[in-house]
Amino acid sequence: MKLYTQDDANPAAVKSGPVAVIGYGSQGRAHALNLKNSGCDVIVGVRPGGPSAKRAAEDGLEVASIARATANARLIAILTPDMSHEQIFKDEIAPELKDGDTLLFAHGFTVLYERVKPPQGVDVVLVAPKGPGDLVRREYERGRGVPCLFAVHQDASGKAKDRALAYASLIGGTAAGAIETTFREETETDLFGEQAVLCGGATELVLAGFETLTDAGYKPEVAYYECLHELKLIVDLLYEGGLAKMHEFISETAIYGDLTSGPRIINDETRARMREVLGDIQSGKFASDWVAENQSGKAQYDKMLAADLAHPIEKTGKELRELMSWLQPGAESKNT
Repeated sequence: MKLYTQDDANPAAVKSGPVAVIGYGSQGRAHALNLKNSGCDVIVGVRPGGPSAKRAAEDGLEVASIARATANARLIAILTPDMSHEQIFKDEIAPELKDGDTLLFAHGFTVLYERVKPPQGVDVVLVAPKGPGDLVRREYERGRGVPCLFAVHQDASGKAKDRALAYASLIGGTAAGAIETTFREETETDLFGEQAVLCGGATELVLAGFETLTDAGYKPEVAYYECLHELKLIVDLLYEGGLAKMHEFISETAIYGDLTSGPRIINDETRARMREVLGDIQSGKFASDWVAENQSGKAQYDKMLAADLAHPIEKTGKELRELMSWLQPGAESKNT
């Protein structure tokens, strides 16, 4: 595997023309500001008069409608939520595209599942930082960066890879290393990670542990500390140094319990369910179900989300977190 660094990137491949950043959420703001600080001519494409337009203008960026930003740019980075891409692209971006332009995405969902079908005359690339927008911005400001994935879906110009790498370098990605992938690999692994491990898997494991302890008569506050609060300690150790660092900093009793009881929880049945989740992603079933849920008004989504937020762990956690001074707004500034 080749890890691409700043030496592999030619920033001029992007800096030679204006860049339109469509959307000004977490990733959009980070990309736009990093690009501007790297010397790019940036236009933020958002709904005129909205809160995003106001914030971008306050940050010193040029703001325009999505259509005008697209018309005036040579690289168009679409950084709005996945489910908005289809309509935005059809109504505002596609009519303004020119042969030789580059369309850039931070996630391959809408291209892989053909919710957006770019014309043949444009490059279509992906640059996906492996971290939230706030981290992408913060690490850039420190002279560092967040690792990223990049891919080429369509190379109309013969320079699509150069442009993707240049963009990655300009937002700080190659400072930490960029890995080449495909739209399919990025999308399917990202969705699987979210559903089976990072969001769906982790939260269901936390809730199941909390319920097991409280059903057995233990205090919900104690169950909260053991099954949710202390998870951060373990995740931080894993993030910083993998299994080796976690095992270095936890007790031998914890290690023995990890090695003997972990496989009883995550067993062959769990892996079979994970393969089912991956199968739904690979077949496109998850994508079609999610698109249909959005188009029908998200009633089922709203019902499931409300049930999740009504879980007793939420009430317990809210009460306990209010006692944790370091989690309160402004706590960090008060201590400096």
